[in-house]
Amino acid sequence: MFFINRLPIVLTRKLKSIRMMSTKLKKSDPSFPTKYFSGIQPTGDIHLGNYLGAIKQWVDLQNKEDLILSVVDLHAITLPQDPKELYQNILRMTATLLACGVDTSKLILFQQSQVYQHTELAWIFSCICTMARLAHLPQFKEKSATLKDVPLGLYIYPVLQAADIMLYKATHVPVGDDQLQHLELSQDLARMFNRRYGLTFPSPHAIVTGTSKIKSLRNPSKKMSKSDPDAKSRICLTDSADEIARKIRKSVTDCTSAITFDPDERPGVSNLVMMHSSLSGKTVEVILKEVEGMDTLQYKSLVADCVISFISPISQRIKELMEEPQYLRNVLDVGTSRAMEIASCTMEEVRGKMGIQLLHTEAHELATSNRSMYKM
Repeated sequence: MFFINRLPIVLTRKLKSIRMMSTKLKKSDPSFPTKYFSGIQPTGDIHLGNYLGAIKQWVDLQNKEDLILSVVDLHAITLPQDPKELYQNILRMTATLLACGVDTSKLILFQQSQVYQHTELAWIFSCICTMARLAHLPQFKEKSATLKDVPLGLYIYPVLQAADIMLYKATHVPVGDDQLQHLELSQDLARMFNRRYGLTFPSPHAIVTGTSKIKSLRNPSKKMSKSDPDAKSRICLTDSADEIARKIRKSVTDCTSAITFDPDERPGVSNLVMMHSSLSGKTVEVILKEVEGMDTLQYKSLVADCVISFISPISQRIKELMEEPQYLRNVLDVGTSRAMEIASCTMEEVRGKMGIQLLHTEAHELATSNRSMYKM
């Protein structure tokens, strides 16, 4: 996941707490209208944890606030990608978001790489950011630990993240715990630019959900993850009913047969209870009362039925949309046009303040005329 989401009033009521970078919810700078930006990388299938942790909140948020979502393919290529597979993943991610309820009449959904201003602003920010500042970010060390040759893009991608946010003057950014320091960099870069060139960008506020994440089915001490090499550790929104039932049946629990909720002492079965609660809308207390007397095997079957009934319609809709690639491309094209309108205005302001705006001189007009003749 790239960024995550939003004010308490739009989070699902199941989510018990929201933690921000300060203990109190910060209001937007009055100089800038409230706007939310979030992004998701087109790598791997979306799993249940991704849906509950981010996408469901985006669907809720789109009805209440100004929201921009991006399929951030430029971030995906910081690590090697097969071109054909990446192209399909971009379409699949778009299909998945639509199948989950993202409504492009209520928000902007676009492909990051098709709005060239992202990389332009990233370059400008890279010229005011320091190597020492980037070196303090922990994710680079984690991601590069297994690489012999580390791509430059992996080192500087937090600068591109800052450009993603600032290009739309987003005031609120949903983030996971592992992205908090990256958002702090965005805040720093916004302040540095504003000090040098005048008020241009808001200082974006991080919004972090403080809820329990859905854990790995194979190792409930870790969160469910797309990058886990064990496919049985996660339930994907494209999984078949048989796959879901098999994964839940083989999920790691313990030797106690009774169903209780104790994440510290019984993380495996507690993870199933949390999953059941999140999808059914029932509280943990209600579920424990309903399943009193069940053993673990019986409860796994009940949870599997709940997950299958929830995921099956989404999975079917993804399949239908993937059979209409032109429709998906059109969705992204429309969103890209809308995003570019905002991005163009921002960059015109940025260039003007920095003194690198286009100069309408005779030389410029002659160059433009020559290019037109060349095209003819």
